[in-house]
Amino acid sequence: LAILLASVAACRDVPSNLKSFYESHKNVDCANPVSIQYSSGQGDADTVYCQDDASGAVFLKDTSNGYADADIDCDGAGMGTGDCGDDPSGQSMTAFKDLVQEYSGGAIDDLNTHIHNFVVLGNDNSAEEGDGGASFDPTKDADIQPLSVVAVVCGKKLVYGVWGDVNGGKLTGETSLSLAKQCFPNEGLSGNAGHGDHDVLYLAFPGEEAIAKDVNWGASTAKEFEASLATIGNKLVKKVAA
Repeated sequence: LAILLASVAACRDVPSNLKSFYESHKNVDCANPVSIQYSSGQGDADTVYCQDDASGAVFLKDTSNGYADADIDCDGAGMGTGDCGDDPSGQSMTAFKDLVQEYSGGAIDDLNTHIHNFVVLGNDNSAEEGDGGASFDPTKDADIQPLSVVAVVCGKKLVYGVWGDVNGGKLTGETSLSLAKQCFPNEGLSGNAGHGDHDVLYLAFPGEEAIAKDVNWGASTAKEFEASLATIGNKLVKKVAA
């Protein structure tokens, strides 16, 4: 049964309410931006954090059409290994390493980009990595909690991850390698090769109920970890208005 659940996890259909949300917001301006314009890496100021009034959920929105891309974050326990061996900017730890250890009961030391589906949200925009301008803190600015479940619509499927890292500069649209590969398994993704189209919806939900405390942090595969997020994720997605 566990193997069956794991195999199904990466090909979950997008529920009708979320599909309608995706289509209705895709080619319009963000109605409620909660940040300055940041960079997708393909433009200097082409992406904002947008908040859905009905659910309070926050998502990355292209300032013209579409949503976000999927660059690869190789930080954490998997840095420099496998398909992250070509990553020029990997760091040895993720932003919430201490919480990862707490929630996992010490089962793991940090997130592993090859196993743990995680999304990078928030921009410190430091003078060293950004331009020293306005930052966006998902927790302070939108009540998005660290290691909370994020619903990702990508490749015409729904995949779950957690908010697991923060960008020090102005770049947006980063995920762990495991999440990106579940979204786009045939694109040859690696630490130095991401998905460039702005068609990925990262939807992060506010509040304590979204936190992924009792999930399979010690999973041995990405599919096992993703499947363990579904109970929380499915409840959150039901809040999205069509």
